[in-house]
Amino acid sequence: MYVQAAEPVNIPMKNHFPTREDQFLALQNTSEFDVLVIGGGATGCGCALDAVTRGLKTALVERDDFSSGTSSRSTKLIHGGVRYLQKAIMRLDFEQYRMVKEALHERANLLEIAPHLSGPLPIMLPVYKWWQLPYYWVGIKLYDLVAGSQCLKSSYVLSKSRALELFPMLQKDRLVGAIVYYDGQHNDARMNLAIALTAARYGAATANYTEVVHLLKKTDLKSGKERVCGARCRDVLRGQEFDVKAKCVINATGPFTDSVRKMDDQEVSNICQPSAGVHIVMPGYYSPDNMGLLDPATSDGRVIFFLPWEKMTIAGTTDTPTEVTPHPIPTEEDINFILTEVRNYLSCDVEVRRGDVLAAWSGIRPLVTDPSSKDTQSISRNHIVAVSDSGLVTIAGGKWTTYRSMAQDTIDAAIQAHNLKAGPCKTVGLLLQGAKDWSPTLYIRLVQDYGLESEVAQHLASTYGDKAFEVAKIAQVTGKRWPIVGKRLVSEFPYIEAEITYGVKEYACTAVDMISRRTRLAFLNVQAADEALPRIIDIMGKELHWSEQKKKEELESAKKFLYYEMGYKAKSEQLTDSSEITLIPSDIDRYRKRFHMFDKEKKGFITILDVQSVLESISIQIDENTLHEILNEVDLNKNGQVELNEFLQVSGFLF
Repeated sequence: MYVQAAEPVNIPMKNHFPTREDQFLALQNTSEFDVLVIGGGATGCGCALDAVTRGLKTALVERDDFSSGTSSRSTKLIHGGVRYLQKAIMRLDFEQYRMVKEALHERANLLEIAPHLSGPLPIMLPVYKWWQLPYYWVGIKLYDLVAGSQCLKSSYVLSKSRALELFPMLQKDRLVGAIVYYDGQHNDARMNLAIALTAARYGAATANYTEVVHLLKKTDLKSGKERVCGARCRDVLRGQEFDVKAKCVINATGPFTDSVRKMDDQEVSNICQPSAGVHIVMPGYYSPDNMGLLDPATSDGRVIFFLPWEKMTIAGTTDTPTEVTPHPIPTEEDINFILTEVRNYLSCDVEVRRGDVLAAWSGIRPLVTDPSSKDTQSISRNHIVAVSDSGLVTIAGGKWTTYRSMAQDTIDAAIQAHNLKAGPCKTVGLLLQGAKDWSPTLYIRLVQDYGLESEVAQHLASTYGDKAFEVAKIAQVTGKRWPIVGKRLVSEFPYIEAEITYGVKEYACTAVDMISRRTRLAFLNVQAADEALPRIIDIMGKELHWSEQKKKEELESAKKFLYYEMGYKAKSEQLTDSSEITLIPSDIDRYRKRFHMFDKEKKGFITILDVQSVLESISIQIDENTLHEILNEVDLNKNGQVELNEFLQVSGFLF
């Protein structure tokens, strides 16, 4: 055990979480809640779970889906923050040290309460100068020391040859050696959802797609001051409005913190400075299966992680000031910055190609700052809890790893400010949805009992924990000798159709919910997600009784999400370096038009058969084997599909 559990929760836990309709009835028919939480990210759901397990009557509303914002767009790390410890030591900053200490405790707790969704990950720090070896070694050892008994595994030094053996893609020129330390990794959106579902099973009335229109206020008879007493809410999907009354309202809206604070007081000054962090996903062959990489000093001073995740490779992140938006878009500039930094650390034998970016996203971090501060990179992720004159409790700042302690501080403040009757916090060591009967070998039972593919069974076990059996029970028969059940949505990923049916029970309301947060297809490969959409929408349509018009709207909305928010736009419009394309500008324009003529469905790619048709239309004859060899050279992401930049390279080869 990494952590000592708090005293047991006395509230009974329901066997199944309530339906979305039941949750709406609870929101509308409860005369007054003790706590109403606004925001369904990690911190908001953490507040709801903390409050309900203390015996408080709890409600939570989220205007989009659970984890639809920053909480699903992280680096997927559960970490104390190596660079924060460095700042704490260099600047003798006790606050930074305290934050790292707290985060390392929370790291241990998170790995304990959701072992199916998380696990330790070794991360390599390559060293290219001899003097850096003792410098980094001391820093990493201090990181282990601060973790104390909760250190995942002890860090260690590697020789050059051993480092290249473990990470063969590494740039070997000038490499002196490497240091390996351990942090945690998780499936962020599924972790967020597990917190929300656990809160629901303990009795919290939680509802996604429920927007706060304005705050409700009443005059306090003793003080004569106005006090927040609830919120006017609107069901985003049906348009219905209703009041939810509560003794205490908590603002846990991340980047949108200030907009809710201004509902309470228009004159209040901003306390959040948003920062955009862009990540990209590349094929799994860019990194070893179980070894990450940390670049501690990029060309502009940022830190870049290069991590294996879900059999793919994540690279990121950037850290730039941004405007608050519900739909952040990754820019080509940020994508290319990450690719450039990755090239610096990988062997010249590994060609880092823009076409290998399978997905990209931008997340907005709600950093706490002084309004006069301009440099977001120097801002700590410390959180603050503030109570306004009217009683609105705001939790702002912090980071994913410390969501639980942030929630504890918030509920403690709410209890004190509103004289609520509640016991101590009970979330330390409290197992989340799916963790109770999970074991590392659970997937074997799924294979043996249901006839699932081993890869699919491992995926279900690591996504749903002990609830994987509920998904397996509703999996369709394949009609094949093997696997017996479990029809895949797309051939190269282990997601199956039964997950869509189960995802509706997990409060998924849109196709975007399904491709991005119930499954993680959109974050792994935008083209695979696009291919899976028609089948996903068909299954959801049956479960949610969608009309044909509604299905069309869902398809259009999901494609728009993939195009703008998951990097499809940047991918489809991007051209490779002019050195790779030997056409003059007028030829590029001509072949671009020809490409779009054959890409009638505007998918962003055409097939090999389409390429042959293009060549025939302009009277070009080429041997089929030769064409396949050329296409193999320019099919950058090896998906059998020819995208615009690849098509232009084919044209360059041929003409």
